[in-house]
Amino acid sequence: MTQITYLKFINFLREELSIPGESISVIDRHWQKNSALSPLPMVLWQYGLVTLEQLDRIYDWLAAV
Repeated sequence: MTQITYLKFINFLREELSIPGESISVIDRHWQKNSALSPLPMVLWQYGLVTLEQLDRIYDWLAAV
């Protein structure tokens, strides 16, 4: 994921899915350390920050980018 796409993705999480900035910050720190191991959308779901429906929306958004 490029830096620009990443920033757009974070904006999508905040604007479209109403994920709080604090939650995104926590997940971002975890993901930065383990990005090769877990895709960010899955980390969000594993931490219970998104529902399966939101996870589907995330993957739809990523596929469209």
